Amino acid sequence: MLTSLNLLEAAGMVLVFVGALFLGSVVVPGRRIKGPDMEGNTREYKLNGLALFLITVFVTAIVQSMGWFSLSVLYSQFAALFVAANVFAFLLATWLYFRATRNQETTTGFWRGYFFGALSNPTWLGVDIKLFSYRPSLIGLALFNASFAVMQYETYGELTLAMMLYQIFTFLYVFNYFQFEQGMVHTWDMISERFGWMLIWGDYVLVPFFYCLVGWWLVHPSDVLHPIAAVAIVLLFGFGFWLFRGANQQKHRFKRKADIRIWGQPARTLEGRLLISGFWGVGRHLNYTGEICVYFSFALTTGFESWVPYLLPVWLTVLLCHRSLRDEQRCCAKYGDLWTRYKQRVRYSMLPFVY
Repeated sequence: MLTSLNLLEAAGMVLVFVGALFLGSVVVPGRRIKGPDMEGNTREYKLNGLALFLITVFVTAIVQSMGWFSLSVLYSQFAALFVAANVFAFLLATWLYFRATRNQETTTGFWRGYFFGALSNPTWLGVDIKLFSYRPSLIGLALFNASFAVMQYETYGELTLAMMLYQIFTFLYVFNYFQFEQGMVHTWDMISERFGWMLIWGDYVLVPFFYCLVGWWLVHPSDVLHPIAAVAIVLLFGFGFWLFRGANQQKHRFKRKADIRIWGQPARTLEGRLLISGFWGVGRHLNYTGEICVYFSFALTTGFESWVPYLLPVWLTVLLCHRSLRDEQRCCAKYGDLWTRYKQRVRYSMLPFVY
């Protein structure tokens, strides 16, 4: 039940968490890279997300093991934290919108400017707020996932095989994101999307509170995961992770340096602009296919007693299929006839020989 005290505590936790990560983004050392050209401007980014993630893991492990704080609080305070995160997201979106109007940096109407954003890449104290927001988003998701394991252990005295697999999968997923954080600066969200309520709410509410749905379901197990099923799920996760990360890494390496080698051979391209080697010579959006496989492996750890845990991978499938169509439209506008030639060369989008 939500009470005023619970909401105040949750608000304090959200502010301390986001504030600590923002301070860390300012003071923790990190490699600096130049981003892509955006309307004639090139921005420099400091990449210290991996250091912040590992610091968070270390500090959390210490306070948990010493008994100073239990992550199970995140589980018990989930509803209050959800409300607090929503309020924070609305306040951040409002601040950024009125900051843009005060500095006369927007010509859009209120609703469009507020929802989609009036600023492309707002900064504060030298920190790119759009890139920063992925840190509380994914580190928050990792903490929620860990809280489910702590809650299960405190309740039953052990972790199920399904919970252990889920913890390994999700930790690797978040760790890998920060390991290759530099690839984020080349994504469409960073380059072309404005930073308004839509992206802010997605970062601070949707990802940490919805993407952990499977872990929530695993806290109180009603069935035992068979070892053979566990092996099959591990294989699905490994395949999806290889496809997702491999395709993205090939693309990012090509963008940094065109004359690379892929799968032991010099990269083949169309006019040096579109990659047709490796995964990108098999399908135009296989990175999305890999990510869908990863999220289905998460859900499969729960078995088939309920459809609820499958809301996440099904929703993500719809989202990424729609995004692939949006990508096609953007690429067609950007590359013109070259994109038509690429589609003739690489016929399938997300599923070879099918789609």
